[in-house]
Amino acid sequence: MIQGLYETHIQVRDLEKAVKFYTEVLGLTLAHYDGIRPIAFLWIGDDKKAMLGLWEQKENLQKRHFAFRCSQEFILEKATTFLTDQGLKPYNFLKNGSSEPMVFAWMPALALYFDDADGNQLEFIHVLEGEGQPEHGLVSYPDWLKLKK
Repeated sequence: MIQGLYETHIQVRDLEKAVKFYTEVLGLTLAHYDGIRPIAFLWIGDDKKAMLGLWEQKENLQKRHFAFRCSQEFILEKATTFLTDQGLKPYNFLKNGSSEPMVFAWMPALALYFDDADGNQLEFIHVLEGEGQPEHGLVSYPDWLKLKK
């Protein structure tokens, strides 16, 4: 039945500013802009397989969380520098001051977080190969590699 998540929507204070962030900083593609409603839709990736809706709302924004699927290489080797270069602060799930990606052992998945200008929590995630090990909770990537041996 359900094969994946196609679309999610978030609220933003300034639609033009948000569109600029998601297209110019994160590289999404503008699919449709309606300044009257005001809303914009952005394609995530190729082939119209996923979409993000941005709804302008000046007050009472509800902050959301969602994750972008990324390559393991990108998360481990490029994501922190990419985000920092864009003026964004990467952080791990624990919010303990570290910008090192961590592994949710139950999945297993590698993840790194950052916020957009409206305070929405965004995540770069890569589902790792192999069976989950929920008994290990949340671990650093080097520790995950040791657990796999």
